[in-house]
Amino acid sequence: MFKKNSIPWNKGKLIGQRKPLKISHIWGIRIRLELEGNIRDLALFNLALDSKLRGCDLVKIKVSDIAYGKTVMPRAHIVQQKTKSPVLFEITKSTSESILDWINKAQLMPDDYLFKSRFQDSEHISTRKYNRIFHGWIEKLGLDTSLYSTHSMRRTKAYLIYQKTKNLRVVQLLLGHKKLESTVRYLGIEVDDALEISESIEV
Repeated sequence: MFKKNSIPWNKGKLIGQRKPLKISHIWGIRIRLELEGNIRDLALFNLALDSKLRGCDLVKIKVSDIAYGKTVMPRAHIVQQKTKSPVLFEITKSTSESILDWINKAQLMPDDYLFKSRFQDSEHISTRKYNRIFHGWIEKLGLDTSLYSTHSMRRTKAYLIYQKTKNLRVVQLLLGHKKLESTVRYLGIEVDDALEISESIEV
C-alpha cells in the first residue's frame, strides 16, 4: 500500500497542456517576491525559468550542481530523471544573484539540496510542495490556477525563445527532447505558425 504522502498531487486530475507565463506575469511574480523578501521562492522561481527543468529534476538540484565556492556557475549540466539524457542550461545574472542570496541566507553547504525540506523524512522539497508554491505565485496575480501548472515554468522560456527566433532546433536542445516532433507538440505549434514562418522567407 502507498503511504498517504506518496500519492501524486495530480492523481485523478485532468492534466493537459498548460499555458506558459507571459513577460508581465514573470515580472509581476518577481516584484511581489522581492517586496515580500521571499529569498527562497525568488531563487526557485528564477532557476525554474532558466533551467526549463521538470519539477522532479528542479527540486533535486544540489548546491554543487550550480555553484562552486561562492560563485554560481553561468551554465549547469543536469541529467534528466525521466529521459536519462543530459541537458545544459544557462543561469542568468539575476538568477545567479538570487541563488547566491538564498545560499548565504540558508547557510547551505555544497552537498546540500538547494531547496531543502523542513521535514526530517525528506532531504529536499517535494514536487507536491513545489506545486503548492507555484500556485501561490499564480494566485498572487489573480490568474485562473487551473490554466497553469509547474510545467508552465518549463514551457515559459522555451516558448519565448521560439516566439523570438522561430528556431525549433534551438528549443529542442534546450529542453533535451530527443525528437523534434516532441518539441513541436510541446510548444503547441499550429499551422498558422508554420505559414507565418514560410511567408517571411522569399526564394
